[in-house]
Amino acid sequence: MAQSVTLSPENIRSARAEAPKLRERDIAAQLGISEAQLISAHLGHGVFAIDPHPDRVMGAVEAFGTVMGLTRNEHCVIEVDGPYRDYHPGEHAAMVLAPQIDLRIFPRHWVHGFAVEKQTDKGPIRSLQIFDAAGDAVHKVFLRPHSRHESWADTVTSLARTGDPALQTAARAPVDGAKVNPDKLDILRQKWARLTDTHQFLRLTSKLKMNRLGAYRIAGAPFVRPLATGAVDAMLHAVQRAGIEIMLFVGNRGCIQIQTGPIGTLTPMGPWQNVLDDGFNLHLRLDRVAEVWAVDKPTNRGNAVSVEAFDADGMLIFQTFGVGKEGRDSRPAWQAIVAELPGLDTAGAA
Repeated sequence: MAQSVTLSPENIRSARAEAPKLRERDIAAQLGISEAQLISAHLGHGVFAIDPHPDRVMGAVEAFGTVMGLTRNEHCVIEVDGPYRDYHPGEHAAMVLAPQIDLRIFPRHWVHGFAVEKQTDKGPIRSLQIFDAAGDAVHKVFLRPHSRHESWADTVTSLARTGDPALQTAARAPVDGAKVNPDKLDILRQKWARLTDTHQFLRLTSKLKMNRLGAYRIAGAPFVRPLATGAVDAMLHAVQRAGIEIMLFVGNRGCIQIQTGPIGTLTPMGPWQNVLDDGFNLHLRLDRVAEVWAVDKPTNRGNAVSVEAFDADGMLIFQTFGVGKEGRDSRPAWQAIVAELPGLDTAGAA
């Protein structure tokens, strides 16, 4: 069912102008509308509707050179600088496989798109922003000062389409909680032990009428180990101290963004833990982490060990793996870190 907007575009713009320092996401929440509706209300006021399909957007942003790509969910935001290159289209799933910008894209959730230009004392801030049917952000691309701003006008023109300031959005789909099928536990464990690639795992759980979290809750050792919620911050600090590279996955229904590298600077701010490194920022709400698992999946290249965090509704917040690339194999050091993370039975020591 479509969500009705009770505020006029003029009302929304006025409310935005009264709180210039607040983020769009926060203002939208205060107004009881989606972020896409807030942005759409500014059409003709520095905002232009664009074709949101990734085939169009990913090809267009290459013209900007190095930019910042941002993907978020309710509790975690990842921001990475780099050029968008090596795009691989697909009807159901697409990919960007550049060294810095590494994305897994699910096109059916790229529903609303906008080019946004804000004038500030330091110059214009320009971005392309994509939202799903509910009006939640899927992926954003921000031009940096050293990006090719001279390509902005032509790019926006090439992507332009008609937009509605009074945008209607669909109801937000509920988060899938843990789906457990205890009758299939023996099959789950047998098939899990025979995995040869991590991508086979979700197909396995789907066939068994389960999902990721449901499988974790019943699989038991040696496949999973429940961790204390404090293990998340402990893991980030341990990776920082060890100086190893990890692969960090942060995503939503429409996009997963992957950062590969070390963690340099950790800066806590209230409930947020932040990685503030050159070209890579991460913002994580530690207080929203409700469930954490250390997971071990066999593959043809050795076991893939991950730390995975979920919120109270069962939504996946992030996944972290060791890097297994030839010449940059951090997996042994990573697995040693995971082995030392506090389990639920040692939560008091976390």
